Amino acid sequence: MTEPNPRQPDHAIEPFFIERWSPRAFTGEAVPESELLRMFEAARWSPSSYNSQPWRFAYALRGTPEWQTFFDLILPGNQKWVKDTGAILFIASSEKMKVGDELKPSASHSFDAGAAWQSLALQATRQGWHAHAMGGFDRERAPEVLRLPADHRIEAAIAIGRKTPHDSLTEEERERGKPNGRRPIGDFAFKGGFPPRAD
Repeated sequence: MTEPNPRQPDHAIEPFFIERWSPRAFTGEAVPESELLRMFEAARWSPSSYNSQPWRFAYALRGTPEWQTFFDLILPGNQKWVKDTGAILFIASSEKMKVGDELKPSASHSFDAGAAWQSLALQATRQGWHAHAMGGFDRERAPEVLRLPADHRIEAAIAIGRKTPHDSLTEEERERGKPNGRRPIGDFAFKGGFPPRAD
């Protein structure tokens, strides 16, 4: 059975934008490190303020000693499906950037890390994998467990895996895991400035 994709863009865009989505059913296949490095290569070329490249990734591959440590940082609700993924990543960003010879606060570190995440996610899809980012991880323990450097912030956890074929899913899994839609452009893009505030 061919997997249906209900997403329909309102304007002509490259298909890979609607092909990228975040499933919750995975096959348990390990992600080879060589495949993951290709995804990091895509993230590497993301734009950033002053070319500061503030993103940092910590990762564990299925079947390695680090896997359980990373998995234990994921909250139980997400562990239900993360257990079948092939790699777990944490993306962090540096809150300071070098400008000339000085370290200065970065106002865009989270924004720039988001660009790196998007590049990684799109590349993963092109390689036949799917990346699912989440905020459901232990934010108190993660910095210490992952040895987060000073002046850095963990932005998200990311699970990467091979999605379960559509015809192998139960009806409930199909309903819960189907690609979702998006709000119309008119809800977030405003010609000439933002609408008048109610206050």
